[in-house]
Amino acid sequence: MLVGTLVARAARRFGDRVALDGPQGTQTFAQLSDRVARLAAGLLATGLRPGDRVLDLQPNQNTYVETDLACCVAGLVRVALNYRLHPDDWARIADDCGASALIYDARYAEPSSALRDGLGEKRTVVIGDGPGIPYEELARGPAGHDAGHEARPDDLVSLNYTSGTTGRPKGVRRTHRVRHASLVNMISDVLGGPPGPDDVYLHAGPITHTSGLFVLPFLAYGARQVILPSFDPQAVVDAVRERGVTHTALVPTMVSRLLALGEPLPGLKMLAYAGAPMPPEQIRQAYERLNRNLVQYYGLVEAIPPVTVLDAADHAAGLAADGDPELLTSAGRPALGVELSIVDDSGRALPPGEIGEVVTRGDHVMPGYWTDPAGSVRAVDPDGWLHTGDLGRLDASGRLWLVDRKGDMIITGGYNVYPREVEDVIAEVPGVREVAVVGLADPDWGQRIVALYTGEADPAAIEKHCRARLASYKKPKEIRRVDRFPLNATGKIAKNVLRADLERRS
Repeated sequence: MLVGTLVARAARRFGDRVALDGPQGTQTFAQLSDRVARLAAGLLATGLRPGDRVLDLQPNQNTYVETDLACCVAGLVRVALNYRLHPDDWARIADDCGASALIYDARYAEPSSALRDGLGEKRTVVIGDGPGIPYEELARGPAGHDAGHEARPDDLVSLNYTSGTTGRPKGVRRTHRVRHASLVNMISDVLGGPPGPDDVYLHAGPITHTSGLFVLPFLAYGARQVILPSFDPQAVVDAVRERGVTHTALVPTMVSRLLALGEPLPGLKMLAYAGAPMPPEQIRQAYERLNRNLVQYYGLVEAIPPVTVLDAADHAAGLAADGDPELLTSAGRPALGVELSIVDDSGRALPPGEIGEVVTRGDHVMPGYWTDPAGSVRAVDPDGWLHTGDLGRLDASGRLWLVDRKGDMIITGGYNVYPREVEDVIAEVPGVREVAVVGLADPDWGQRIVALYTGEADPAAIEKHCRARLASYKKPKEIRRVDRFPLNATGKIAKNVLRADLERRS
């Protein structure tokens, strides 16, 4: 199904219901659809043509949803720019995708000046008061511009750039088909069924990332979406208590900050987490202190989530007194329509229990990268399997356990050590809030294991716990407390930045 079809269908079925409740006010489904149609026509009237790439630079707000949907309707390819990135990063993305236009919020007028100069004012649209075509002029203009374009399921709707943890960010192609696959799998496996008329989703994190995956499911079934301009733990609590929020999805660093606030969220029907593994002890605390309706989902930019899901029943089973605690370290089972396998370096499928590379196939997998055909061939093989770069194992029932990223594995004294295993043990120590384990070059060991953490725990207590819980070769050689961790554009701990900083100091 085409994204534009979903927008029109929602307007017909749920016209007077509130669709968006955000920093720019409330909009009904009919109002949202009307503005999307006018904005799509206005963008095409500037001279843009289907297939052109449009940069989009905004914080979380109503217009971010509008531009996403309008580009789909117009046949344009939206390229969202994370406002946390440096302007040089924006310039590299603009150059890589061959951008034809820019939509930007006026608060970024100064840092986006180089982008605007390169594109010109006739191809720059401004939200608010700044240089360029006023956004509201397009959103209130005539609808129904005929571009002579008949959309198809495999037409591109966006380029989504990777976070660049293994090199320069690459533009991942997403189509109507890919987004529809995510819509179906989100409803069937993450939400456990279509949202109801009284359900409300909270965009507490960036809509450009994991939170944005819920735009279409809640749009398609006429449910309200509340948008926070940025993540704030107290604002999340207030939204659940005062604005009727029933569902939200966060990254583990956000869950950690909610735990530090110490306010329960009993009103949530779903508290999902994704983007990075969460240690079992943090899962237990979230279950006991925040909300019991926990859901985890796994995916990649190249394979739109959810690829696998650990649902609320799995969490309950893992945390029950007579349950299976190992479930808490699983990423769950494949979502509807997702094929999953574990392969060795030659591509041979491995039996249950053996560790290898996670590969996946289905409509959720990207058609390829934008300007890296060689990389696309390596990532997606001739049979359509995406090689994720994640190491994992499957059990006999099809549950996936992620071991670590292939590039994060530490080889110390000839032994392979997976940082996540060490991180999960350290996270058990009271007073540890967040933890990251990396390997640094060492003349004796090849690599030495270094553990960094935030919180009030004593390093000596962590060292003692590691001695009791880990094999000698897995124990960190260094344990350091830090004030905060660097985060990448998707809210994950940036281990490459940590590693580089530690290497400079050593």
